[in-house]
Amino acid sequence: MASNKPKVIKDYSKLDKQLQQQIKLIYADGFADNLIHFFDKTGQKITVLPFETEDKYYMLRMTENEAVALVDEDDDYDDDGFLKDEVKQTYEDKYSDLDHVADQLEDD
Repeated sequence: MASNKPKVIKDYSKLDKQLQQQIKLIYADGFADNLIHFFDKTGQKITVLPFETEDKYYMLRMTENEAVALVDEDDDYDDDGFLKDEVKQTYEDKYSDLDHVADQLEDD
């Protein structure tokens, strides 16, 4: 993570559809296993899904239960919690020209 990028804490549901699609592409195997945990300045445990773009570092607030529910309720994912192949191909075609998506796909 580049430290000079602004960090944005946001709810997944409040992101625009294009960012949600990019996140699904990066986390094609679901969100729950990719959550990170930290404690805020008051000592409260915070759980987020990290996602980095060219200009921002997003920390998307969600609990493990919410992460599982988001995937379970999303028609883009199959019954096993994986992004459907045809959806993945569509999103790859749509977003692979974005450096932050291409870089993260290469890391997998």
